[in-house]
Amino acid sequence: MSRVCEITGKKGLNGNRVSHANNKSHHVQKPNLKKKRIFVPELRRYVTVRMSTKGMRVLDKKGPYRTLKDAGLL
Repeated sequence: MSRVCEITGKKGLNGNRVSHANNKSHHVQKPNLKKKRIFVPELRRYVTVRMSTKGMRVLDKKGPYRTLKDAGLL
């Protein structure tokens, strides 16, 4: 399973760490993913989703059913 938010589609970023002497070493920034179990009242069941913390804010704003439907998970 890849490290991608199922709600927002966020994924990792690639780049370099650059020292004071301008030495470059590979660096990966991973998204802040959490596994959440969400109750959807319209479906009367729980849905487990791997989402970023930004996705949690979207969930609070739109509501569970609309968020999951927009993301194509229902």
